[in-house]
Amino acid sequence: MERDNLMHGARTALNTIPEMREWAEQYLKEKTRGENTQMSDEEFEKYWKYHKPEIIHAGAAEALERWKSENVKR
Repeated sequence: MERDNLMHGARTALNTIPEMREWAEQYLKEKTRGENTQMSDEEFEKYWKYHKPEIIHAGAAEALERWKSENVKR
């Protein structure tokens, strides 16, 4: 349940703060590209186009935590 609440909060933040969403999408795209090195650039772009929504949904909390660690001064 806690994981669901964290994901929901992260998705809400990404949907309301365009700069954060753009950063998170790029972060998740680069991470996913690194996990799929066997694909050509063309294959990866097609893969990303169709799987982007589910990747962003699943990685929202991770991306938000990473964004905070790099962009919020403590």
